[in-house]
Amino acid sequence: MSDPSPVRPAVPVLDVWCELQCPDCRGALDDLRALRARYGDRLELRLRHFPLEKHKHSFAAAQAAEEALEQGRGWEFVEAVLGRVEELDRAGEPFLVEVARELGLDAEEFDTALIDGRHILIVDADQAEGKAIGVSGTPTYVIDGERLDGGKSQDGLRERIEQIADRLLAGQ
Repeated sequence: MSDPSPVRPAVPVLDVWCELQCPDCRGALDDLRALRARYGDRLELRLRHFPLEKHKHSFAAAQAAEEALEQGRGWEFVEAVLGRVEELDRAGEPFLVEVARELGLDAEEFDTALIDGRHILIVDADQAEGKAIGVSGTPTYVIDGERLDGGKSQDGLRERIEQIADRLLAGQ
């Protein structure tokens, strides 16, 4: 006999719709760090890309973040770039390669990935999915089907995410 209930992931997933040239996403870093510290591997934080047209280098930054994920240092790269949004604004793609180099990643591979576009489909798919579920700005969070928009204000969002995560973890 099969179980008709929906399949739940092994741990709750928090999708973080982010844009690496977004000052609001930089402002969300403390909340994301606090969530990682509180839950560790009991909550999966999944980076989702939502590059905004108003930011010239956001699409390249999303591709670079995918290359960093592939090289095993995704969140470190994301935090490093968000921490220096103004430099990305000024320098563009060379800045992304420099951050990779600073983190000890294969900077030449970053440069090649930005040229050959190997991560474009991932970024496009994230953006399309985000639009389909109503994401209109960043940061936006989705946990257990609930969308929480942090583009206007981060106030209370971490607490709401914690309430949902705690409920999901208690039900496991």
